[in-house]
Amino acid sequence: MDAKLSLVRKWIMKARRDLLSAKKLARGKDPYLDTAIYHCQQLAEKVIKGWLVYHDISFEKTHDLRLLMILASEAEPKFKPWVDIVVQISPYATAYRYPGEVLEPTEKEFLQAFKNASTLYEFVCSLLPTVVSAP
Repeated sequence: MDAKLSLVRKWIMKARRDLLSAKKLARGKDPYLDTAIYHCQQLAEKVIKGWLVYHDISFEKTHDLRLLMILASEAEPKFKPWVDIVVQISPYATAYRYPGEVLEPTEKEFLQAFKNASTLYEFVCSLLPTVVSAP
C-alpha cells in the first residue's frame, strides 16, 4: 500500500475508533455522555479528513466540520446535504469539554449526534475504496 493510501486508512481507522469509543462511553448505568459526544465530533472530523486526503484536497488544521465539508462538497456534490448536519456536530469539539453551565448533553442530544456521525462515517466510507475503508 502506498503512503497516501496508508495515511487515508489511518484516518479512517481513527474515525472508527472514535465511533466505538462513543458507543462504549454511552453504555451502562453511568454513561459519560460528555466524552461520548466529543467522540462523535472527532469521528466526523477524521472521516472527512480521510476523504480529503484520498482526493488530494489540502486543509488547514481545524475542527470546523462545516469548513471541511465545504471543501469536500466542492469536489463531490454528494456531500452538500451533509453540511447542515455537520454544523450540528461541530460544536461538540469543545461544548462539554470544559466546565460550564451545562456539563453534559442529554441522552437525546447524544443519540442524535451519534446517529448523524455514524451515518456520515458509513456514507464517506462508501465513497472510498474498500482497501482504505475496511475495518
